[in-house]
Amino acid sequence: MTELTQSSDVPAQIEFWFDFGSNYSHISAMRIEQTAAKRGVSIIWKPFLLGPIFKALGWDTSPFVIYEAMGAYMWKDMVRQCAKYGVPWRQPSAFPRLSVLPLRVALVGVDRPWIGDYCRAIMRRNFVEDRDIHTPEAVGEVLGALGLPAGDLIARAQSEPVKLKLRENTGAAQTLGVFGAPTFFARGEMFWGNDRLDDALDFAAGAPDF
Repeated sequence: MTELTQSSDVPAQIEFWFDFGSNYSHISAMRIEQTAAKRGVSIIWKPFLLGPIFKALGWDTSPFVIYEAMGAYMWKDMVRQCAKYGVPWRQPSAFPRLSVLPLRVALVGVDRPWIGDYCRAIMRRNFVEDRDIHTPEAVGEVLGALGLPAGDLIARAQSEPVKLKLRENTGAAQTLGVFGAPTFFARGEMFWGNDRLDDALDFAAGAPDF
């Protein structure tokens, strides 16, 4: 472990590494704010691209696409998991969908109060409404529905500093050993997968070391 105790003067935090093209990130994005609030844990939103992670592992797309049996299992598991957590779900007709632009917008908003609503709306568009999420028109619809200045935010998202930041986040994920999404970091420990979100939150809140 990189850190054995939770100091009383250190705020409880969790890093949430996600990609809008990730189906299991969909479940976590839909429930993380409410679940974290119950434990007094704040969220550090970490948008990143899974594509370069997969390429480094020798995959040109999601392993759920490459390996037929794995993909068939995953789609059934998504139905079970979404029912378990009360998360809306529809199997998308395109998977994985491109997510670069909405991730860049998320980077613009990581410290804004609308970040959770935005992330849920993008996930809902992808995994409930089965609609494209990558185009300026798609992202603009989501931002507009939230009452946000779509044109200004998309322009910022397409600026070179934000493009660079997404590349840096993806590189940082690789350095940290992230190999899938969602991934969570709490007190220096990595937790992978939506089914580990509650464990990560408990650990962030000061649960005994393990």
